[in-house]
Amino acid sequence: MTRTKIKQLAIEIICFLFILLFVYTAVSKLMDTEKFAVRMGQSPLITNYAGFLAFIVPITELIIAVMLAVSRFRLIGLYAAFTLMALFTAYVFAVLQLDSNIPCSCGGIIEAMGWEEHLTFNSVFTVLGLIGVLLQSSLQDPSNRRLDSTNKDPSSGNIKEELTEAI
Repeated sequence: MTRTKIKQLAIEIICFLFILLFVYTAVSKLMDTEKFAVRMGQSPLITNYAGFLAFIVPITELIIAVMLAVSRFRLIGLYAAFTLMALFTAYVFAVLQLDSNIPCSCGGIIEAMGWEEHLTFNSVFTVLGLIGVLLQSSLQDPSNRRLDSTNKDPSSGNIKEELTEAI
């Protein structure tokens, strides 16, 4: 297996994990938006923005998941996933510094984790996002691309076909 194929496989796995995470948590949050907003409102860090964030966060997660599924938008999706996870990680770190009794507003079974587990979980996904950005960037660097048919630009396909294939 070539180095390029290994990078592509790693990117696919990272994107799959992020898609799974973001779709799962977004759907969980959207299924009970009121509960999500109330729990967010109990955090002294984001109380004033809870209603707004209750809609923006899951919608953002779904948009990022779609971007990761479409190769043309994969790099920007990886940047977005990395940034969102870095923000979530910073928030969890801040909660741990203030009061670890603040209820978790994450979706699904992830909200069953303690804050320390959240910090580890989010940190791992933040690192995965960074690795994904670096790998995808290296594949899109023109100096690393051959012009032969064995190494075509993955972003040259039809968006509708890519999205259909991803689903």
